[in-house]
Amino acid sequence: MTALNQSQCEACRADAPQVSDAELPDLLKQIPDWNIEVRDGVMQLEKVFLFKNFKFALAFTNAVGEIAEAEGHHPGLLTEWGKVTVTWWSHSIKGLHRNDFIMASRTDEVAKSAEGRK
Repeated sequence: MTALNQSQCEACRADAPQVSDAELPDLLKQIPDWNIEVRDGVMQLEKVFLFKNFKFALAFTNAVGEIAEAEGHHPGLLTEWGKVTVTWWSHSIKGLHRNDFIMASRTDEVAKSAEGRK
């Protein structure tokens, strides 16, 4: 386990600070294979997970949904045949918060035990 997935998410208000340019490289090192995407000026974390079929992809989607619901922090989830794209960002601050990195790390932990991974 990394320090991130052991960390607790904190309540994120509209005035919460986004991750700073100085913090970003260290946080990204802790979640390898996640990419930064910018959509409509909003920085987001994104990763594609591959599976053998739709059934396994859907089970992973549901598992990520459960960890998201437990924290009250919800990603974008695109489930396709054999593929799930997970996108984390904080809607309230229109960018990245430390919570997004924590949840990306937890998503990786869920993926380690996900059945049917390619």
